[in-house]
Amino acid sequence: MINGSGLSVAVIGCGYWGSKHVRVLHSTDGVEQVVLVDAQEKRLEQLSRIYPAALRFSTLRAALPHIDAAVIATPPTSHVPVALEAIAAGKHVLVEKPLAINSAGARQLIDAADSARVTLMVGHTFEYNAAVWKLRELIHSQSLGEIYYLDSARLNLGLYQSDVNVILDLAPHDISIINHVLGETPRAVQAWASRHAHPRFEDVAYLRLFYDDERLSANVHVSWLDPCKVRRATAVGSEKMAVYDDLATEERIRVLDRGVRPPLPDDDLTQPPMSYRYGDITAPFVVPDEPLSVQDRHFVECIATHTAPNTDGACGLAVVEVLECAQLSLQLGRPVLLEELAAEARTRIPSGSLHVVGSRPWLRDHTTARWDSARHQERQPAQAAGASV
Repeated sequence: MINGSGLSVAVIGCGYWGSKHVRVLHSTDGVEQVVLVDAQEKRLEQLSRIYPAALRFSTLRAALPHIDAAVIATPPTSHVPVALEAIAAGKHVLVEKPLAINSAGARQLIDAADSARVTLMVGHTFEYNAAVWKLRELIHSQSLGEIYYLDSARLNLGLYQSDVNVILDLAPHDISIINHVLGETPRAVQAWASRHAHPRFEDVAYLRLFYDDERLSANVHVSWLDPCKVRRATAVGSEKMAVYDDLATEERIRVLDRGVRPPLPDDDLTQPPMSYRYGDITAPFVVPDEPLSVQDRHFVECIATHTAPNTDGACGLAVVEVLECAQLSLQLGRPVLLEELAAEARTRIPSGSLHVVGSRPWLRDHTTARWDSARHQERQPAQAAGASV
């Protein structure tokens, strides 16, 4: 400990989100001193009015002798070099989402932290949100039945970023939520995005995540160009449905006893093809703790106890891999398997190498043939006979 009695933690990047870390860390047990680091003197002056005792520096290099750990809240493209500088000096780091803009950078941070024996944590704040934990509990307890799909939307008018598109800016939140509540990562990703107001970066995007169980999928819609602010995730199951609305002041989780049932073979064919069930709507209690406070407290505890964070480097890498597949999907115009990332690093895969299995386009190779082999084998006789699939 720099001060002997508690941690000295620097916040690198004191903008919109970094200033929130400054506030939270000032009231976090185990933190003796918060150090402000930002190249913009105006930001430092504004925060110094609120926290006059805080040390302030314009560069990380100048701050390093005075700190034990760093929270990195700089633009995403700078996460890897800034974090590597801190890790090389033996400092513990919490890197805001996304951990890196590609999987190679994420792995570089993981290896560096392991070698230096320091804590590496990623700021997946929603994984410290009690409402998200409740949604995870509902799914894992099978209270909703078999999960059919998840759907999430993160929309607003802005804030446009200067170095990344809307996928890298907003989708890390939803991907981390989906990974957390399902307890598994997707096998493939397909993305669609477009540029409207921004000349360089996509400002509207849709992602679809595919899993080993082909009956399960997840959809993500992110936008900087929407008139309504939306922060919502929906889980649809065979028995019930749940909606998590992060903007709701009350009832952030609502469980709806609703569903559908297909007709039995001997049902009256004169009746509608599906029957519908409408039951009660319940709102489980959710602890109103501030997720950022829970997250930063966990970071300090992990440093003190030498334990791995819940959102460690591997967790951050899992999200970055999905983001990288989404970016590659935009370039190639098709779904991308996560296992392709290593191959893509060696050679560019032709975007025209496509074939169709059912309604899904996949690469024409033995790996993707296995992806849907069971369904493909079932349909081959019908296709050979000229039947429509």
